[in-house]
Amino acid sequence: MHHQFLGQIIGVNTVIGVNTATIMGAQGLCFAIGINTAKFVASRLLRDGRIRRSWIGVSAQTVPVHRRVVRFYSLVKESGVVVVGLDERSPARTAGLREGDVIVALDDKPVAGVDDLHRLLTDAQVGVRCVLTVIRYTERLLLPVMPEEAR
Repeated sequence: MHHQFLGQIIGVNTVIGVNTATIMGAQGLCFAIGINTAKFVASRLLRDGRIRRSWIGVSAQTVPVHRRVVRFYSLVKESGVVVVGLDERSPARTAGLREGDVIVALDDKPVAGVDDLHRLLTDAQVGVRCVLTVIRYTERLLLPVMPEEAR
């Protein structure tokens, strides 16, 4: 059986992840991607022969949002994505995003971290106007942005 290439098996025919890297000599330490990501990638490769992603042109990291701000704006999550850099002529810069802004939602879908933002910026968002919900200092802003295809 080739289960080591398909990922970790639980029960019968249930795959929860796909191994992507193994550190030799590290007591079996491996890195994997979730099966939903693997299914998405496989289906796009079969359909299009490549993976298209949307891009807004920010460098960011996950940060906690102050509890008072979370309560005041009734945010679903207590963390967000702080913008630490913006690419020149990027959709995010055009939208008015600034370094230090904390992205907490994209089209009313909560963004608790960088992984959430990546998950929401799919190929379906390329060239489609969407709205970033941003906390700037203590003010909540709604910034329209039009993601481009990732280069």
